[in-house]
Amino acid sequence: MTTIVLVRKNNEVVVAGDGQVSMGNTVVKSTASKVRKIEKRDVVAGFAGSTADALTLFERLEAKIEKHAGNLSRAAVELAKDWRTDKYLRRLEALMAIGDKENSYIISGTGDVLEPEGDVIGIGSGGNYALAAGKVLMNTEMNAEQVAKKAIEVASEICVFTNNNIKIEKI
Repeated sequence: MTTIVLVRKNNEVVVAGDGQVSMGNTVVKSTASKVRKIEKRDVVAGFAGSTADALTLFERLEAKIEKHAGNLSRAAVELAKDWRTDKYLRRLEALMAIGDKENSYIISGTGDVLEPEGDVIGIGSGGNYALAAGKVLMNTEMNAEQVAKKAIEVASEICVFTNNNIKIEKI
């Protein structure tokens, strides 16, 4: 359970996530980092799901991006195909929000690669709250980082599986 939001505004792409790790109704950790930047290719990503699964998927995403010379669209499709068909990976129930300067995607373990309408993506237990807040905040003077941070803060006030220990990556 987590909340991830990806915002693109004024040539900035920001992914933000809360730091809460829960097991059932118990908070196990409040300072986890569920967002990552792939420096070499200017890609940001956030993950909703278990930590071990996140690390595996981030590594696979990075390898796919390198294999396809930075083509995020191709890398996303290839990762989704592997995720759906690989005997080990297909057991992972998770979502990823990824973006570069041109594209934003939601990737799921069922093989979906979605390019949502608009400039805000929200995933995880508080994703819809963050998405709604982000959409409203896009019409303000706030920059992408401020929108993403505030969207997670709003979600943390509503979703019990989200805290306001926010990690941010941007390109």
